[in-house]
Amino acid sequence: MEIPKDSAKTAELLRIVSEKLGVPQETLKQELKSGKFDKALAAMKPQDASNFQQVLGNPKLLNQMMNSRQAKALYEKFSRS
Repeated sequence: MEIPKDSAKTAELLRIVSEKLGVPQETLKQELKSGKFDKALAAMKPQDASNFQQVLGNPKLLNQMMNSRQAKALYEKFSRS
């Protein structure tokens, strides 16, 4: 997975997710780049991890989620300069 060039917004998003999951930022960044989420999944509640894996394993569901109004709003918020 390609992570956008470091910017203040990308760094802030990474910090928030890292803090929420209890996974160091650099570890999370490396997992995102490699497409492996073992440490992030281990830090999640079991039900959340199961839901996450289910979405990743279902391209149609993942596409629906990424095209949701909420996902688009989040993208817009973090992509503005």
